[in-house]
This record gives sequence, structure tokens and C-alpha cells, in this order.
Amino acid sequence: MRSPGTSRRDFLIGSTLAGAACTLPANASSAPAPVPLPARPRSPNDRLRLGVVGCGGKGLSDMQACARTHDIVALCDVDDGKAKQARGEHPKAVFYEDWRDLVDHEKLDALVVSTPDHSHAGPALAAMARGWHVFVQKPLTHTVHEARLLRDAAQKSKVITSMGNQGTCLDGFRTATECVRGGIIGNVTEVHVWTDRPIWPQGIQRPTHTDAIPPTLRWDLWLGPAAWRPYAAGRKDGEFKGYAPFHWRGFWDFGTGALGDMACHVANLPFYALELEAPTSVEGVGEGTTSEAAPKRSTLRFSFPARGKRGPVTVFWYDGGHLPPADLLPGVNLRSGGFLLKGDKGVLYSPTDYGESFEIYVDGKVAQYEVPPQSLPRSPGVHDEWLQGILNNTQPMANFEYAAPFTESMLLGNLALRTGERIEWDAAAMRVTNSAAAQQLLSKTYRRGFELTKV
Repeated sequence: MRSPGTSRRDFLIGSTLAGAACTLPANASSAPAPVPLPARPRSPNDRLRLGVVGCGGKGLSDMQACARTHDIVALCDVDDGKAKQARGEHPKAVFYEDWRDLVDHEKLDALVVSTPDHSHAGPALAAMARGWHVFVQKPLTHTVHEARLLRDAAQKSKVITSMGNQGTCLDGFRTATECVRGGIIGNVTEVHVWTDRPIWPQGIQRPTHTDAIPPTLRWDLWLGPAAWRPYAAGRKDGEFKGYAPFHWRGFWDFGTGALGDMACHVANLPFYALELEAPTSVEGVGEGTTSEAAPKRSTLRFSFPARGKRGPVTVFWYDGGHLPPADLLPGVNLRSGGFLLKGDKGVLYSPTDYGESFEIYVDGKVAQYEVPPQSLPRSPGVHDEWLQGILNNTQPMANFEYAAPFTESMLLGNLALRTGERIEWDAAAMRVTNSAAAQQLLSKTYRRGFELTKV
């Protein structure tokens, strides 16, 4: 195990700082299918050298999926105790507590990043700067600025990238997309997306108590780019349930709330199928929003402009128990999470987070329809699509060219919730035109030593 040093990180000096002007290109269209890159010949039988950052959390299952066909040579987690299973399954892999040590010392083909939201961008950018292919768990980034940086870095480095929203790779997702694009429900004007999240505390204040840091946890590294705060464990008699390993999701400094956590799943099919780009405006209401945490429940409205033959689309978001109006599908008992696309010929409704199953309604009744000819390739799964893409030089459908604008659009909703203001968005200029407070929240300040690498 390598310990963090005190005088390294020379490669990070001169890196981007929070609030720096971003002149990256505006959102481009969603990629309809995998796109071949300039040739980087590899044998399809190659075994890739992989590293996993966050191997004690979601990264464990990511690691296990990748390890079926490739070599795990480096592991990283800030909690040695949580990383025990991953280390046991790959005892020859070098273990690090600090991802910066891993990128300093290892020579990899690809890196998996499965950390809390606030620390996705650092290792992902450092990996791409070294020419490593990257898989990053959803949501892709913590801020809009980071989404622009990751997309630009992926374009420059020409590496194979994927966000970990696995629904993109399901057959049902791709069939539903073909139905929407094939005109089965006509021109879509409204989309309704909802989730039963949060299932973690939101709408709370920062705890005032301090607890001893668990002996296996490197709290300073868990905080990473976030401002220092004391470690605190949960209390049985209070709303605060602790930060690590799970309840960080509701805190603005670490997570992105119910919207950031679940929209990358539930809003994924509507965004992809309709080839949505940047919204022109976002407005909504959050109940119980605080300076520290996302609201207990919220509703939002995103306005997307017309594109090609498709007219404008309004996307409605509901969480915390809110549901769409019942008259959208009279007589249908909507599940606690799902989405609905309303067209001028019918409605597509999925009672699932990923869209793997769906029904089409015409005049309020389930309709029979002819599935359009297949236009999208089918996938071996989110991890294998990425790994095979590295070997055959083909981008997965969830690549950063798609995932970054998608994540950016959803994160704009959090700006509306945090400021309580309508967000008027100029994507080309990367500017909130009507709110200085929201403009400030496009980026964040990085703790010294955790500034982002330029690519």
C-alpha cells in the first residue's frame, strides 16, 4: 500500500481552478449510435490493465464485471475496511488509499471511477490526461463546469469513455428508443419523469457534533476536493444519518440530491430517444431546500427547444413522492418511479427506472403496434460495451459526448432548486443569463491539492 506524500502533485500545479472561465463548445447533438474513432489497433484477445477507484462501494460490482475478461492491477479506496473484499479477490493488485498516488505510479489501459459525486472529475481527468480509457459512475460530474471539462478532455484525448447508467445498454431501452424515433407515438411535446428518491436524508442542516474518525477511513481523502469539515456519524434520534458511506448523496458539497442521483437513470431514455440538447430554461419548487442539502421533495420543469422535425419539448421532474397528474393516463396506477412520453399519436409509459419495459397507449388504452426495424446495435452490457469498445475502437452509447450534456442539463435543475430562481440558460456561452447566484454555482472551489488536471 502506498501512503500519500506531502510534496507531490507537480502535475496538478497550474491546473484549472474553480470559477475559471470555460470556453468549451456548446452542447452538441446526442450520438445516435456508437461512433468509430481514429484507429488504435488492438487484438480482440488483449487483456486490459485496469484500475478501480472506489473499489469498496459501487466500484466493487464494477470491478467484478470488468474482471471477468480483463486484469485488475490497481485498486483504490479511502476506506481500507470497505475495500477488504475487492483486495481479497485481487490480492496481486496494488492497493492505494489516494487516487493521486495511483495515477502517479501506475501504467494502465483504463480506469473505473466509482466514488461519491464530488470526486468523479479529478481521477477521470487525470486518467484521460494519461491516455487511459475511462468509465465513470453516474452522475458523470458534480457541476456543470466539470461536465464541460470531461467532455472536452474526452474529445482531445480520443479515449473510450462511458458513464455507468446501465439502462442505456438494455434491449428494452433501445427498442423503446426505436419506437419513439420511428414515430409510433408521433411528435412528443411533453415528458414526465418521477422517482421515489430520496431514500437518504435531504432538507437538513449540517450536523453540529463531531465524532472520532473510524480507524480504517481516511477522512481527509474522502473529503477530497470539498472544503474541510469534521467527521460526524449518524444519530438514531436525528435526521442526520452520517456522511459515509451512503448518506452523502443529499449534501450539496458531496452529492447531487435525488435529481442528480436518479435522473441519469429515469430521464435517460427520454433524453436519448428525443435527442434533447440543452434546455433554454429550468424552473421548479423544492420543499425544504437548505444551504447544506437538497430538498426533501421537488418538482421541476425543463424547456427544450425544437430540433429538426421535432417541436419543443417540456420535461417535468417529480421526486420525494410527487407523481404526474393522474389524467395523463386515466385508470392506470402509476408506479413509484418511471417516465411517460406524451406524443400527438399516443403515450409511451415505462414503470421502470431504466425503460427496459414499456407500453404504448392510444386513447387511454394499451395499443398494439409494429416495432420499427432495428436501427440501434444491441449491447453486451454496460461494462462489456465499454471494454469491447476499447479493443475495437468504438464508443459506447453512454460515452461522454452524450453523457456530459445529459448530466449538465439535469444539474441545471439543481441550480433552480438551490437558488429558488428560474434559470435562463445560454448553453453556447455557458451562462445563466438572469441569475448571478446560479452562475456562481456552475463551478466550485477545489481544496488545495485536488485541483483539476488540464487535458
